[in-house]
Amino acid sequence: MLIINTIGEARLYSYLGGIIREEKGALLAAGGVSDHVHLLVRLSQHRAIMDILRVLKTNSSRWVRQTLKIGGFSWQTGYGAFTVSSSNLEKVRRYIARQKEHHRKVTFREEYVRFLEEYGVQYDPKYLMVGSVSPDSRAEEE
Repeated sequence: MLIINTIGEARLYSYLGGIIREEKGALLAAGGVSDHVHLLVRLSQHRAIMDILRVLKTNSSRWVRQTLKIGGFSWQTGYGAFTVSSSNLEKVRRYIARQKEHHRKVTFREEYVRFLEEYGVQYDPKYLMVGSVSPDSRAEEE
């Protein structure tokens, strides 16, 4: 479980934004809780999402271990990436900004499964995030 103070969190999001800029994209919003992060980004159409995320996760994992001194840190193997229409950008920004409040009530895994089912996305449960923090334990972190 990753627990970063507010200053470390801001530094992490800034670092992620720098990587995304290097990949010819723009970070529009970032937010998360101890077991996941949401990024709203505008990506280059000339790069595959999986390539950008590989670079993002590899470099930021190393940075978290070395700079924030969180030994053994790594992102989970998989990821979820979804497109957002321009008309929904503000709605997604607000959602990302409210992550800490939102996940006091529902785990990320519960929300993700509900999202996949609502939009008819087939998935294999073995590839879903393991060890998602419960809403009750989240209150103890803050």
